[in-house]
Amino acid sequence: MWARSHSKEEALPGSLEPRARLLVSVHVACHSLPNWGKEGPERAGYLPKVTQETAARGLRTSEGFRLGPPSSRARAPPIRSSACGGARIPRLSVRQPSVWVATRAQPCSPPQPGALRRERQDVRGARRARPTPHAPRPQPTDGSACARARAPPSRCAGAAGAKSRRPAGCAISGSLARSLLSGEGKPGSPGNPPSKMKKLQGAHHRKPITPDLLMTPSDQGDVDLDVDFAADRGNWTGKLDFLLSCIGYCVGLGNVWRFPYRAYTNGGGAFLVPYFLMLAICGIPLFFLELSLGQFSSLGPLAVWKISPLFKGAGAAMLLIVGLVAIYYNMIIAYVLFYLFASLTSNLPWEHCGNWWNTDLCHEHRGSKDGNGALPLNLTSTVSPSEEYWSRYVLHIQGSRGIGSPGEIRWNLCLCLLLAWVIVFLCILKGVKSSGKVVYFTATFPYLILLMLLVRGVTLPGAWKGIQFYLTPQFHHLLSSKVWIEAALQIFYSLGVGFGGLLTFASYNTFHQNIYRDTFIVTLGNAITSILAGFAIFSVLGYMSQELGVPVDQVAKAGPGLAFVVYPQAMTMLPLSPFWSFLFFFMLLTLGLDSQFAFLETIVTAVTDEFPYYLRPKKAVFSGLICVAMYLMGLVLTTDGGMYWLVLLDDYSASFGLMVVVITTCLAVTRVYGIQRFCRDIHMMLGFKPGLYFRACWLFLSPATLLALLVYSIVKYQPSEYGSYRFPAWAELLGILMGLLSCLMIPAGMLVAVLREEGSLWERLQQASRPTMDWGPSLEENRTGMYVATLAGSQSPKPLMVHMRKYGGITSFENTAIEVDREIAEEEESMM
Repeated sequence: MWARSHSKEEALPGSLEPRARLLVSVHVACHSLPNWGKEGPERAGYLPKVTQETAARGLRTSEGFRLGPPSSRARAPPIRSSACGGARIPRLSVRQPSVWVATRAQPCSPPQPGALRRERQDVRGARRARPTPHAPRPQPTDGSACARARAPPSRCAGAAGAKSRRPAGCAISGSLARSLLSGEGKPGSPGNPPSKMKKLQGAHHRKPITPDLLMTPSDQGDVDLDVDFAADRGNWTGKLDFLLSCIGYCVGLGNVWRFPYRAYTNGGGAFLVPYFLMLAICGIPLFFLELSLGQFSSLGPLAVWKISPLFKGAGAAMLLIVGLVAIYYNMIIAYVLFYLFASLTSNLPWEHCGNWWNTDLCHEHRGSKDGNGALPLNLTSTVSPSEEYWSRYVLHIQGSRGIGSPGEIRWNLCLCLLLAWVIVFLCILKGVKSSGKVVYFTATFPYLILLMLLVRGVTLPGAWKGIQFYLTPQFHHLLSSKVWIEAALQIFYSLGVGFGGLLTFASYNTFHQNIYRDTFIVTLGNAITSILAGFAIFSVLGYMSQELGVPVDQVAKAGPGLAFVVYPQAMTMLPLSPFWSFLFFFMLLTLGLDSQFAFLETIVTAVTDEFPYYLRPKKAVFSGLICVAMYLMGLVLTTDGGMYWLVLLDDYSASFGLMVVVITTCLAVTRVYGIQRFCRDIHMMLGFKPGLYFRACWLFLSPATLLALLVYSIVKYQPSEYGSYRFPAWAELLGILMGLLSCLMIPAGMLVAVLREEGSLWERLQQASRPTMDWGPSLEENRTGMYVATLAGSQSPKPLMVHMRKYGGITSFENTAIEVDREIAEEEESMM
């Protein structure tokens, strides 16, 4: 088609010659992209001369390309790609008014063998049906010519009275379509006498006609285009939304019930030395890396792997991990709600024995010492009321024989879990616009309560005993590798690196948000909060140990034992105990909700970014479905043996699998994508490149430390246990498989990415590891340097050729179109 049309271009009348050449040039531009950028005859043979009048317009072809310079930054209507089943694809215009634009329609999904074969047959049939340039073309009367041009009958000749809505993607319309498609403009053609030809030429000279679909959206006015765009992704509504959300996400339950216990068991004050050192090596660099990825791309944990599609499985592993954690984390919030409601009484229910759930071993430890400080009985053979209240009433664990027989559902816990999910859903109903306002309370109020508990604790008798036990440095512990590993683990899990929450929050930032400053504020604030929480906890434990006449290490516990047994028991020894108990559990509630917001927002954002046209307009409904599904999956945790399942999930869901994900992310960004390119992206975003400290940590120190943590966790593996209960072998195997499943997502993603490419295995790996063409800032005004005009819908020949020369070929759909054109051209030549 091109060869014959180009050889006959002198036969075209002068007035229609530019338009005819433009139509011919469109076909060439669509199917000869690899020749753009070449100089001399090769380029001239594919792109003939076009007049300035024609160059000022754009033309969209049926192959999904748009040729011509846009006149503004406004969005143009999307095209309908035949490779996508007619799905609408958004198009953005380019800022350079003098650059030709060729937009490639990105395939919506991988081509299926049958669909691709039918596509080839349809293309071949449609192109064979075109009349030869020597044969007269009949005047279209039934809209068939419009179908070939992807224009509705109402826009073409012979379709009088048609009122159908024009679909996006129509190539030509109006008198230009009528004259070119019907053969008018060729001397001697039937139905086209010379007089009519002169009138047509004069009309074109007097008043240039611009077809509707060649106009920019600003020129088209209020025309109904029947086009769809992805709903606005949204941003934070306030300057402090992001900062407070990150603080609330990082400062969680672990700061209260894990850090103090790890500190006093690993050298007291000496533990702060490896803690802050690991914060500098692992915490701050990885925190900044994840924030940079999210803010630069404005994408969630799945779509962000446009940076290197080969590693998209790491994003899927993040979602699996955060989904499992969200299920049991909200169960902990349900326990907090249970205790919060139980505190709304004049006397705390775990203050005394004599209740139906108590046993003969129950003994009220309060005031059990005599005047000389000696205990009248051995406390080791008794059980406190708070411990029996937790195990026998709240959990009702005596109704289960183990993890294999969970027993019946505890309906009070079931209702508390339902309330927890309702609260989470209402807070994330409108995404970051609603949760960003909630964190103004949930991220700041815990500090007020913590300060109140700290002031009350340090004023109690015996408080200094607990604080001294908490901070007394034992430097000989620093010679043990266990202390350094514990410090790294505390930093790793406290900051929430690798869960995708930081990446998700940063993706809603403006492009030039100063995340460098925010990184130090959040990480150092998290460390200081952990230290202050240790003072508040151990001051009360010191008072409790003095009241009971036992050493501090006999009353200190970690995890749920501290939050639901030891500290509630200490509250019963204070005046106004219900008030202080309510404040303590309300603090735990706000600390837990912030983290849960991040977990749910990570899942919702990741999936909606993958399917924006379907899910973003219905994000609230999708969030509700996620909450309902996770609530149903968490019902097993409300049974008599639910604590066994919670411990199993806590031990394995985010253990070695999370470390593998973070190591993979770090290596993919710094080694595969390239540390220099990543630093250049940060420079584009923040105005400066990361220094030697960050680059050394990203390249060597952080991956090496994480690898050491991974090896240590494997070598020092210990089976899970809860109290005196030992988990059976099948439960341990289930937990290990749970951790391995997230690791297996990475090679599975690699396999899928390789299979989607073409060529040899090495070529597939190279193509899959390179960034996609639309990788970069989401807004076109932020795309500078090599990212100029590389969004889908705004490709110009120069950036397109730069990408194709650097990263390889084009999509399989375009390869198919080129092959079909070549076959048809060969058949036509043989027929001639």
